[in-house]
This record gives sequence, C-alpha cells and structure tokens, in this order.
Amino acid sequence: MVTVRLAAPAEAVTLQAIAREAYRRYVPRIGREPAPMSADYGAAVRDGQAWVAVDQDQVIGFAVLVARPDHLLLENLAVRPSRQGGGAGSLLLALAQDEARRLRLAEIRLYTNEAMTENLSYYPRHGYTETHRAEHDGFRRVFFRKRIA
Repeated sequence: MVTVRLAAPAEAVTLQAIAREAYRRYVPRIGREPAPMSADYGAAVRDGQAWVAVDQDQVIGFAVLVARPDHLLLENLAVRPSRQGGGAGSLLLALAQDEARRLRLAEIRLYTNEAMTENLSYYPRHGYTETHRAEHDGFRRVFFRKRIA
C-alpha cells in the first residue's frame, strides 16, 4: 500500500535520482534537461517542502509543495517511470489538496513544460484548469490552477 509522508533528510539523493529518471525522456523533446533534473532537493527537504510516496519502504515518487501567501505551488511531482499509472501521483495530488486546506490556501498552482504533453491531459483529469502559457526561465511553460473548496 502506498503512503505519503514528509521526506527525510537522507532521502534528498533519492528524490534527485527519481527526478532524473522520470524527466529523462523529455530531454530530446525540450532540447535540454528540464529544470527538475537539477533542482536542489536537499533544500526542499530541509525546508519541509518535500513529500514522498512510499511503497514497502521504497520511495517511488515525490512532490515539492511551496506555500505562497495566496496559493500552494506544486513545484514538482515525479514518480518512478516503472511505478507510473499505479496511483502514486494521484495520492501526491490529494496530499497537495490536504496541505492547501491545512494552510487555508484557496488554490493550488503548478506549471509544466508544454513539451510534456502527457501532463497537459493529466492535470485537467485531476481538476486543474490551464490559465496561460508563457516563456519562463527559458522554458515554454503551461500554467494550471485548482481552486480548493
């Protein structure tokens, strides 16, 4: 059974490995490594922003959640490719909603690269609405939001 919890300090290296594994397939589409492949997961763990999905004591995915004054930013969501489609991503999205409610934030925002076409249908299936597209940090990104009741 998959569970979620805050990431432990020693797991930062695992998050980096999962990100590299999960985002590798997008390098040819984008023409360079997506930002999550080189993110500072040690800082995210230290700041209490990294959550992990665990199955049988193995970290299989993670989410980085950053509280902002008026929303929760879902900065990153990654699941090992061998475990995608098994519900870990949905569980992490549900965690984001729970965290937004706990923090009394009315909205979750996220962005993805427009070349990550799988995400352009994945997030709407989970209630996210596309708000706009723009170049951001040198990447063509698609921005989404979800209002939390």
